Amino acid sequence: MARRGWRELDESDVRVRPGRRGSRPRSKRRPDHADAEEAMVVAVDRGRWTCALAGDPERLVVAMRARELGRTPVVVGDLVGLVGDTSGKPDSLARIVRVSDRGSVLRRTADDTDPYERIVVANAAQLIIVCSLADPPPRPGFIDRCLVAAYAGGLTPVLCLTKSDLASPDEWIEAYASLELPVIVTRMDAEPTELRDRLEQRVSALVGHSGVGKSTLVNRLVPDADRATGEVSGVGKGRHTSTSAVALPLPGEGWVVDTPGIRSFGLAHVTPDDVIAAFEGFAEAAEECPPNCGHLGGSDDPDCHLGDFAEGSGNKEQLASLRRLLRSRAGLDES
Repeated sequence: MARRGWRELDESDVRVRPGRRGSRPRSKRRPDHADAEEAMVVAVDRGRWTCALAGDPERLVVAMRARELGRTPVVVGDLVGLVGDTSGKPDSLARIVRVSDRGSVLRRTADDTDPYERIVVANAAQLIIVCSLADPPPRPGFIDRCLVAAYAGGLTPVLCLTKSDLASPDEWIEAYASLELPVIVTRMDAEPTELRDRLEQRVSALVGHSGVGKSTLVNRLVPDADRATGEVSGVGKGRHTSTSAVALPLPGEGWVVDTPGIRSFGLAHVTPDDVIAAFEGFAEAAEECPPNCGHLGGSDDPDCHLGDFAEGSGNKEQLASLRRLLRSRAGLDES
């Protein structure tokens, strides 16, 4: 065949050699990872997540977050899907490819003006608010703020009063009676049997100031926890002995999430309606309130309908407690 000159060639005769990179168009399809193994996140440390396969504390796997998840937050308590090496052997690493929808979320902010939400724990059934009766003394403002965060996040709050061998719990039991808040009282010289029964077969988060005896409780509930306990300083403020949230398996069934000792509980992410929604009767009455009602009553919200509802239903004490929580959320009347 005679060789043609370049003047006789057209575009059909030109062959373009593909480059080494980018020669194949990228597909927008992503694998569905149908074979991913379900697990629960029990600890987070510097970009690595420790997960319990099928919720089994004996099958721990270290994983990294898959690239396709981007910056999707993954926190203790999350239920995730894992692929890759799930053997749990030393130096093995799996990938988190899926994060399931959360049934509950405990959030907080650094303060009431901070727009950045920090997720403390996901999928906990209840929040155990640990407060000592003495050394250090109770801080009702902190308790109220924890209650607000629990109601807004879908957790059942439980008040745990420690060190009853040093002071009587009667005043605090009465203070929260109208909210029908479960209250558990413990002593330093006795086993926390009632609390242990309350935690069984549930995922529970413990929150409290340093020095209230939270880590001591955890060590009693989970003998192998080996969590550090701090001694209260001379001014009644404890050292921060827990530095990160971690889920610890109970001897029977269930998990207890030990959270770091915190000094403040910001609620910038919570609206008044988030709190009201946890109270069935008041939630319906709030629908009659004017837009943007803070539900505080008095001169703050003179047209709030909750007062009329409480008057007619005989729930005035509960409304007073509820409004105390709302004032605490708004940064008012905190002591």
